[in-house]
Amino acid sequence: MVVTGHQEISSLSPDDAGPTVIWTAVTQIHNALVELDENYALVPTLAQSYSAAPDGLTYTFKLRRGVRFHDQTEFTAEDVKYTYEWYMNPANHAITANNFQGVEAVDVLDRYTVRVRMKHPNAAFLAKGASTFIVPAAYHSRVGEKAYKSAPIGTGAFRLKEWKPAEHTLLQAFDEHFRGRPYLDFFRVDIVPEPSVRAIGLQTGASDSAVWPLLVEDNLRFAKDPHFTTFVTLTLGVNHFPINNKRPMFADRRVRQAMLYAIDRQRLIDDVFKGTAVIATSHLSPALKTYYEPHVAQYPHDPAKARALLDEAGWRVGPDGIREKDGVKLSFTCVTITGDQARRPEAEVAQQDLRAVGIEMKLAEAPVATITEKLRKGEMDASLFNWTYGGSGGDPDPSVTLRSNGGNNWSHYANPKVDSLIDAGLKEVNPAKRRPLYGEIQKIVAEEVPFLYVMYWHWYTIFTKRIKGLPKTALNGPQLYRKAYQWWIG
Repeated sequence: MVVTGHQEISSLSPDDAGPTVIWTAVTQIHNALVELDENYALVPTLAQSYSAAPDGLTYTFKLRRGVRFHDQTEFTAEDVKYTYEWYMNPANHAITANNFQGVEAVDVLDRYTVRVRMKHPNAAFLAKGASTFIVPAAYHSRVGEKAYKSAPIGTGAFRLKEWKPAEHTLLQAFDEHFRGRPYLDFFRVDIVPEPSVRAIGLQTGASDSAVWPLLVEDNLRFAKDPHFTTFVTLTLGVNHFPINNKRPMFADRRVRQAMLYAIDRQRLIDDVFKGTAVIATSHLSPALKTYYEPHVAQYPHDPAKARALLDEAGWRVGPDGIREKDGVKLSFTCVTITGDQARRPEAEVAQQDLRAVGIEMKLAEAPVATITEKLRKGEMDASLFNWTYGGSGGDPDPSVTLRSNGGNNWSHYANPKVDSLIDAGLKEVNPAKRRPLYGEIQKIVAEEVPFLYVMYWHWYTIFTKRIKGLPKTALNGPQLYRKAYQWWIG
């Protein structure tokens, strides 16, 4: 089976599996104790069963016996302990370390039983911590994380055969997989940046699925074509411009608010994306119905309001039409993903809208690995992509992206009140009591505008009819690829 993605697979480590294309390969190689299915249900996977204490302070996992890693070593409780402790160790600077917030210790009760003890409850632990992919302790500790990125060994249905980051990743069926050998002999992810070329691949049969959406007109065309199976879901990831809040020009929230007023987001949805999206009101998607809070500060397209806020913040229009303050121009560079035909037009329209109120946004391109690395280091002004700020695993926790120490806090946003609300939300295990906490976070984000949230896409996951074994329905399109071990070609 051949699937296509829009960006290079720069690593095959679970810690780097945030981007959808990378995750699609990593999830074939690895497994977690529990995994989220395409309908947001947590399914025991490497764990045969699990239980949580009523006070939320202990989780006990009974592991499957006889599970083998790709190097034929047996999966045991020691591998779980090692993996979790590696993520928890501050010296490792793990991107997803916050998924283990509140964990006090990981105890091996016997070869096939693990108990996780908490300092305080973490309501997101099952959805986020326990769904972390497990690595083999002996191998990972010997080769180190850097080497593991290019030579992973998991328990997954497929093992690594060939990896060329910017070209393709070829995975081969693992005959001893604990759920049975997959029907597919090979699963290959080809890197095709241009969505129009990915569409041609589907049409000609050169590929079987597009991991990342095509151009809007192609998505709509394939959805109507009976020769293809298309799942349409509302994404959890917000389409947004992360902006570096540490830059002096972005430190003033009035500037950030003005930018959101200046961009005609509804026009972007209507014209660029042909209505296949809904406008964003904060960082959580309407798809997360239990926790979504619609009653927040709104930013309809209002250039006059944007100009007034910029005037108030002391930015005056210069002779060239670009605003200035203390001899500094209100000018920055937005770096989009190389070859991104879908979002580049979005950036160009936003560029025009910002220019109309006196803000200069220059455009550049770079590979996604370069963008994320520089954003994490605070070495980039802004970018444009889709990312989940709470909602993965069906849980609203945004620790990794909104907490001041979050590994994927792209905008370097720091708000002690938000940090305390995030912590309180994790400690509260009652959903009815959790909801107001996340509602308050959404209200603060809408008021502060730490990044320019634009829209939530309708997500089109398309398969050729030769792929059999697909479920009839799905609420989360990308999670379908976890089921590749069940599919066959017919």
